[in-house]
Amino acid sequence: MWMVETRALSKSYLFGSGNRVIALNDVNLTVANGEFVSIMGPSGSGKSTLLNIVGCLDKPTAGNVYINETKIDYGKAGHLVQLHRQTMGFIFQGFNLISTMNALENVWYPMYFNRVPKLERKKRAEALLESVGLKDRALHLPSELSGGEQQRVAIARALANHPRLILADEPTGNIDSRTGRMIIDLMKKLNKEQGITFIVTTHDMVMANNADRVITITDGEIVD
Repeated sequence: MWMVETRALSKSYLFGSGNRVIALNDVNLTVANGEFVSIMGPSGSGKSTLLNIVGCLDKPTAGNVYINETKIDYGKAGHLVQLHRQTMGFIFQGFNLISTMNALENVWYPMYFNRVPKLERKKRAEALLESVGLKDRALHLPSELSGGEQQRVAIARALANHPRLILADEPTGNIDSRTGRMIIDLMKKLNKEQGITFIVTTHDMVMANNADRVITITDGEIVD
């Protein structure tokens, strides 16, 4: 059973001058349950566009995406919200933590929208921060954390609602190589121990070398 499948997926943008730019062109891709896949390619190749469409943060111009063999209906907001709350977790290069919330609050915040009781939210958030080695930093604001610590908070937050799929866009892009190695090891541990499927865009060869499979995109097309 495929966790993710794309069929003839295309995305283009029309600019004011009438020029159309093709970001993705007829992309067919399958990712198995529990697989760790890295997507590589030069800047502007379409890898982040592909990730955003799979993650329902953008919609395709043509083609379809299937999650757990169910076709995504990009026209139904409720369907997309349900996927975000129950199936997917996101890790961003820029961390995207809420600056006015401490680490603990950032982690439990996604659970609020799933109506998880307050005490349960707090207990799970504490356990998740402990699992990423940040138990003692729970009450610190993002501005009081290093880049690597912020990324580990972001990983804990991505796990808040028990996702089966995590989409990570350049998760080691804003941190040093030593900390990047720690982040890679943490994601691989989650992949192996919990069976979470990871799709990661990256320029990091260490990340690529730790993936089950590397997919290369150039000019909006899969070339390898």
